Amino acid sequence: MGSEYIPPVRLAILEADTPVPGVKAKFGSYGGVFTHLFERACASLNPPQPFSSLLELSYHDVVNDLNSYPDPKTIDAILISGSKHSAYEDDEWIVRLVEYTRQCLEGGRVRVVGICFGHQIVGRAMGAEVGKNVLGWELSVTEHELTNEGKKLFGIEKLAIHQMHRDIVFSLPPGAVQLARTDVCPVQAIYVPKRVITVQGHPEFTGDMVREILEMRRYGGILSEDVFEDGMRRVNNKHDGVAVARAFLRFLREY
Repeated sequence: MGSEYIPPVRLAILEADTPVPGVKAKFGSYGGVFTHLFERACASLNPPQPFSSLLELSYHDVVNDLNSYPDPKTIDAILISGSKHSAYEDDEWIVRLVEYTRQCLEGGRVRVVGICFGHQIVGRAMGAEVGKNVLGWELSVTEHELTNEGKKLFGIEKLAIHQMHRDIVFSLPPGAVQLARTDVCPVQAIYVPKRVITVQGHPEFTGDMVREILEMRRYGGILSEDVFEDGMRRVNNKHDGVAVARAFLRFLREY
């Protein structure tokens, strides 16, 4: 018997920043970056699946247009992108994003995916404390320790993905399942089956993207020389971004 047809998931990408110039020139916006990630994830499935049969994406600039949010009734899921901004600030657009995320969570139907800043926004919306990490930056390809649930969910024994953060979610929100941790940041993911999945890292990033961000932040005085060089040493290490995106696809299409 053939499996039951599931229509493409209507996924709204909530863009919380503008990419650095080289990434913007190639992909346009973070919506384009995530489209590229999910295209690779669809192509890596066994058997490969056409992107358009699994996902229907829309992009929403939530920083510059507070009216850009989609009506939750017209979508199945949201993905909140990374950002150079801090999720614990009270800028109008950040407060609005937290409120909209909470609305989606409480509505019980729209699923929520969060990446880095988006992970922290979800943590804040779920009542966890978010702030600056006294242990400093996590940068570039970073090894994570997975829980048994994390191994099952991501389909791998160990996880390595790009990082670019100094802010963290301090504790797992109530009801969430622990998936992954590092010594610098114990809450690397938030997971509630069929409701929420987030990662502190960046599955969408490539070595070229991270190199450009590191260089801009070094020359802008944000990163010290030793932190910058440490990140650059690992920028082209093998990473599991596509495996994480496959897990997102399974999460979005699980009924």
